[in-house]
Amino acid sequence: MGASKANKPAVLIKKLKNNHYQLIVNNKPYVIKGVCYNPVPIGQGHDYDWWADPYKPWLVDGKLMQEMGVNTIRVYKDGTDGESVKQAIGDLYKLYGIRTVMGHWLGFWHYPCPLYADVDFQDTIRQEVLNMVKAYKDEPGILMWVLGNENNYSFNGAVNSWSCPRIDEEQDPIKRVAMRAEIYYSFVNSLAKEIHAIDPNHPVVLGNGEAKYLEYAALVCPDIDAIGCIIYRGRNFANLFNGIRFTFDKPVIFTEFGADSYDAFKDKEDQNMQAFFLESQWREIYQNLANNKEGAGNCLGGLSFEWTDEWWKNKEYDPDSFKVHDTGSNWSNPGFYMDNQAKDGKNMNEEWFGIVALSDTEIESGLNKRIPRKAYYIIRDFWKNPLLKSKKKK
Repeated sequence: MGASKANKPAVLIKKLKNNHYQLIVNNKPYVIKGVCYNPVPIGQGHDYDWWADPYKPWLVDGKLMQEMGVNTIRVYKDGTDGESVKQAIGDLYKLYGIRTVMGHWLGFWHYPCPLYADVDFQDTIRQEVLNMVKAYKDEPGILMWVLGNENNYSFNGAVNSWSCPRIDEEQDPIKRVAMRAEIYYSFVNSLAKEIHAIDPNHPVVLGNGEAKYLEYAALVCPDIDAIGCIIYRGRNFANLFNGIRFTFDKPVIFTEFGADSYDAFKDKEDQNMQAFFLESQWREIYQNLANNKEGAGNCLGGLSFEWTDEWWKNKEYDPDSFKVHDTGSNWSNPGFYMDNQAKDGKNMNEEWFGIVALSDTEIESGLNKRIPRKAYYIIRDFWKNPLLKSKKKK
């Protein structure tokens, strides 16, 4: 990471003699036990700047997280006011011992499309990223940086398609995908190198949808420190850990995973279903941590999606719907088999992923009251004694 032995980074990833990977924070092993955090209140949408919320939601949430055992949050972007961002990061760390994984979208939702082949577009995003790093790198609560999210889904045109004349001239669709991957991942690697130059104390993570296209990243992304995977496969992660060992041997962090609490088939909330999936997922994460003989030893932990429900999610184009806890779904996932018999197989309820529910009738400290779901307690108990839980499940 660019620091000498005499001046070790505050946060580093160590490769052990058995080729396992371990996250080290202040000279001690650190397992990421985290949640994705975006505390948008009922009635607000995706553009709400919660960092500047006068009610400071992180103070209420931080206490609940601490009691659960959360030691890390992931945020997808910083706010518009740097001082507010610093206060939230600082409060979470100083009051509750919770560190922050700071992310950047890398312009993925830029309109009309993210032009990763365009030099001017790259320069704009580069400046945003480096400004972010410079602004927060000295905050004691920062754990690491995540570059991108599911940007690789644009390579085949599935989401936010982009191109350039050179790609347009290529007739082979497989080669076009490879060209986009090389351009994008090379850009991410250049960002990682520049971040390391100004901040040798925090790892840089490649945010990736699934393990898709990592064979291309392996060729052009030597300077990233870890792979951040967004994974929704159901109760387990199949061959993911060993697959990444073979494809791109870097440590793995789950930057998103989880289960919703709504049964789309029975058309009612099912907290037992959510808790069952999350406990199973966390158990597999622990099996693949360093020095566990049962797994690949390349996992550093995970960040469950998500802390609180997002009531704006299903119809983000309709502000009137932000006050309604929508039970609709617009995508399916057979891995979550308990409600996959729902109409058209659409069983993923975007507004119900919270480990903590929000009340639309009760207010606490100026915020929608937080109501922990069963998953909150199940994960809390698992983190307290994962070995006992593993023995019970055998």
